[in-house]
Amino acid sequence: MTKAEIISNIAEQTGMNKREIAITVEAFMEEIRNSLANNKENVYLRGFGSFIVKHRAQKTARNISKNTTLVIEAHDLPAFKPAKSFIDRMDGIEVIEED
Repeated sequence: MTKAEIISNIAEQTGMNKREIAITVEAFMEEIRNSLANNKENVYLRGFGSFIVKHRAQKTARNISKNTTLVIEAHDLPAFKPAKSFIDRMDGIEVIEED
């Protein structure tokens, strides 16, 4: 599913204008990007999952074809961890929400 398909589906479900939905979806994604990239903050969406920053330490690697050693600098990567209820839904397990 593409972003355009998501926007179309939301427009059909809500009856809202596709342009307004596109602006909202883009703002939502930009907020997640800013939180992860600029602030190094994780984003938690209850019932859906977490967008987290994973830190990779510096390591030494080898280029076998040239027989050389490389140093890969420490860096951060974005990652997504689905919520348990999301995983259960994917597995076909019925989730009962309690109030």
